[in-house]
Amino acid sequence: MVRRILDANASDLAKMTGRELLTSIRAAEGRTLVAETIAPAPPLLGDVTNAELARAFGADIILLNMFDVRAPHIEGLDVLNDDDFFLRTYGQGHRVRATETTRAQTGTIAALKTLIGRPIAINLEPVDEGERVLGPQAKLPEGRRATPENARLAVEQGVDMLVITGNPATGVTTSSITASLRGIREAVGPDPILAAGKMHAAGSATDAGSDIVDEAIIGRWIDAGADIVLLPAPGTVPGISPERVRDLVGVVHAKGALAMTAIGTSQEGSDEATIRQIALWAKSCGADLHHIGDSGYPGIAVPENILAYSIVIRGRRHAWRRMAASIAR
Repeated sequence: MVRRILDANASDLAKMTGRELLTSIRAAEGRTLVAETIAPAPPLLGDVTNAELARAFGADIILLNMFDVRAPHIEGLDVLNDDDFFLRTYGQGHRVRATETTRAQTGTIAALKTLIGRPIAINLEPVDEGERVLGPQAKLPEGRRATPENARLAVEQGVDMLVITGNPATGVTTSSITASLRGIREAVGPDPILAAGKMHAAGSATDAGSDIVDEAIIGRWIDAGADIVLLPAPGTVPGISPERVRDLVGVVHAKGALAMTAIGTSQEGSDEATIRQIALWAKSCGADLHHIGDSGYPGIAVPENILAYSIVIRGRRHAWRRMAASIAR
């Protein structure tokens, strides 16, 4: 029997397959909080990773942004030269030092999981090379692109969820997301969780405002292998009203997928009253997962806003339990 994610301990989560984790999220009835952090950004607390800080304030899932699967690195997580850490974490097989590249590829995600006791997701970005981008286009390293090879590498490294989306100015479009999904699903197999969608225009001249997504696009994403459809949270993108999001979530649910509303417009750095309003709107629209972005401070949402969002969607009892339960459980 799979426990719902808001009740699951670290040991429960560590044993879940992708399909079981999806069931666990579904069972939580709209009380799953996804906190995004920027992997290469300096930690807010210096010697504690932003992922650990987000978990401490109640995140159920950590989403790493700008994580390069071909050069894995999380700022503040210095495990490459720590033989004692590898020995404790992986046993006698790691007593002999491997190359730095091998240790990074096999150890970075696993090491972070050891520290936070939570599932980890990463963003992969399917740049649309033919899209007209508003302003200078961001250049993506190969290891952040949404390719079947990168998706397979991520799963091998221990990533639980792949989010196919776009950062600002990348030129990711709804069409490029659709095109990448089928190959990625084929590459990783049926178990890993795939999420797909846009939090904002990502620099696109066509996918913007209320036209960022529609019912037909949602259908194509789900048909191509998406388990979760990512939508802008109400009030975060011009024209994305609670009514619009409610209708789109209804389409997602009718097709058997889950919906994740996302704050990707730096409003994670707003005041707590704004966060509470967005959270309540998203919950009332039927969101199964709630995403809070990575730029309240550079690299992480304002931690108090993570907690405020957590309390809105599940109350103090579950929010405090999430914060207090040891990862040794």
